[in-house]
Amino acid sequence: MKKIILYIVMGSCLMANSQNKEERADQFFTDFKFDKAIALYEDLAQEKRRPSLNTIQKLADSYFNINRYQEAAKWYEKLYAIEGKEVGEGNMIKLVQSLKAGMKTKRADELLREFYTDQDRLDMILAQKKYLDSLLGQNERFAIQNLPFNSKKSDFGPMLFNGGLIFASARDTIKSGGELYPWNKQPYLDLYITKPDDRDYVPEKYLTNLESSYHDATLTFSWDGETVYFTRNFLKRKNKLSANEEGLSNMQILRGRIWQNQLVDVTSLSFNSKDYSCGHPMLSPDGRYLYFTSNMPGGYGESDIYVVELNNEGDVLSDPMNLGPSINTRGREMFPFVMDNTLYFSSDGHYGLGGLDIFGSVIYSKTKYSMPMNMGTPINSNMDDFSLIRGEKKGSGYFASNRSGGVGDDDIYSFDKVKPVDCLEYAGYVLDKKTGEPIAEANVELKNTTDELLTIYRTDEKGYYHLILPCNKTNVIAFSKAGYSKETVTVETGVNPEAPSLNNTVYLTEFASIVEKDGDVEKIKVDPIYFDYDKWDITARAEIELEKVLFAMQNFPDIVIKIESHTDSRGSDDYNLVLSDKRAKATQKYLISKGIGTDRIESAFGYGEYRLKNECSNGVACSDQKHLENRRSDFIIISKNSINPNTK
Repeated sequence: MKKIILYIVMGSCLMANSQNKEERADQFFTDFKFDKAIALYEDLAQEKRRPSLNTIQKLADSYFNINRYQEAAKWYEKLYAIEGKEVGEGNMIKLVQSLKAGMKTKRADELLREFYTDQDRLDMILAQKKYLDSLLGQNERFAIQNLPFNSKKSDFGPMLFNGGLIFASARDTIKSGGELYPWNKQPYLDLYITKPDDRDYVPEKYLTNLESSYHDATLTFSWDGETVYFTRNFLKRKNKLSANEEGLSNMQILRGRIWQNQLVDVTSLSFNSKDYSCGHPMLSPDGRYLYFTSNMPGGYGESDIYVVELNNEGDVLSDPMNLGPSINTRGREMFPFVMDNTLYFSSDGHYGLGGLDIFGSVIYSKTKYSMPMNMGTPINSNMDDFSLIRGEKKGSGYFASNRSGGVGDDDIYSFDKVKPVDCLEYAGYVLDKKTGEPIAEANVELKNTTDELLTIYRTDEKGYYHLILPCNKTNVIAFSKAGYSKETVTVETGVNPEAPSLNNTVYLTEFASIVEKDGDVEKIKVDPIYFDYDKWDITARAEIELEKVLFAMQNFPDIVIKIESHTDSRGSDDYNLVLSDKRAKATQKYLISKGIGTDRIESAFGYGEYRLKNECSNGVACSDQKHLENRRSDFIIISKNSINPNTK
């Protein structure tokens, strides 16, 4: 069926005898009569050694629109062979999805790498592929069931309401005088309600006075159940279609109140237009935002997801805002659903298994969303999977699919989370602490409490990592890379964590950022360490700088140092020599008291004023600032074994 925003052709134009075969095929295509268009386009392709680009394009699109993906892939491949990268991202998305629907994933992945020159777009695709591959390597997280009320026609768009399940269906053949929707030759859609847990319950029409003669589908309710938003064609009086200049009746979102089981006070939302479609409304749990799908001008692809803000009465307060390129692509994004600060939606533009797949994205703000991640099998398949909603029970819900093995065209399935062995998705980024830049190819080691290595991962080009943690365990995750510090986090998982943890940022410090060169000597970078006059006790001010030394030695356990303390030339030479030596040894004692092994400090000596850094020797008049340059403690690195500060 047509799962994008629905619209209807008012009626086929009469085809004059003077029209040639391609013109007649184009008219069938425009009228959504794809089976008739295909017959003519196939004849043209056989008659001509080199069919026109229009014939190839329309033939590919016709097969794609009726879900005959194997034939669609054949013609999209021909189009790509002729036009190369000029074929356009929209056609490439359809080619890739058609190949995946035919289980030709390797060829699809090759085309993606070949086609995309935008590195950011390719990086996102590869990150989504890596995530999906990790899911496919795990045990199934959900059990699904085809529900008994499905018909031989199209059933989709489930929504829970007062213990019942409302859904859109084409099972009724009476609507519109028995006229069929030309796209899929099925009756127009109506809304039905059933009891999902009662196998014997026969679905009934929902709110009989809601019904029109054409499409009524996909709805959402306010928190109190008194206000409903739903999708319908633009209609004139007497229940007739209202068309735009092209003869198309687009879809609109209507709002109404439910009073005594009747729909009253129906109004069209302000952003609707006869020139484009809006549908698939979904309220945020707090009722402040309405998400929906539209093909209005200015979008990124064939259909995009938008959001508007509502007031307490449900009136629209803002212009529609496109969710942006992190969500929307050149393909189709549709069927938004929001729960627990997560946006679920269907897309064929993000990396998936074929056709429409269902994705989840964390909502950071109205304008910021995390990278959409595929929900994996069995919720997604190589065909179209869409209109997911979450259930009242954690880990449960419903979705629709036209996968093989169903009862009809599109069927509604339930899903329940399987008691997992691996149960918590844990993901985030590894970044450079100083620069904030991503650290690629960093090690992410998963261990148990006895430091036994369970598995090891690597971050991608953007520093992203993703792993699945075992249930009911204390999990130790160690982050490291040659030339960087090592960070360890401990994550406790329960029997069945309720939500993934997908925004965990870890910062590593580069070795090169904490050392400095002094000629041929490499030293830990510290500011002057201050002691009280004629004292060698470690002061609070000195501890601040010694924390830098401790950080370096704790995070880079291969470092071995020697401590050298120096004074300025003021005072006697012998006095300064003794004082500096006491300060060096006090510093050594302090570091050892903080857990640094004695074998990691080779020596601690004072050199008094015998190694001045400037001209300020005995008898030379110098400023306090000049003398300060000579009062210093150096922490000289004499061994660092496997540390490679040049490794990025």
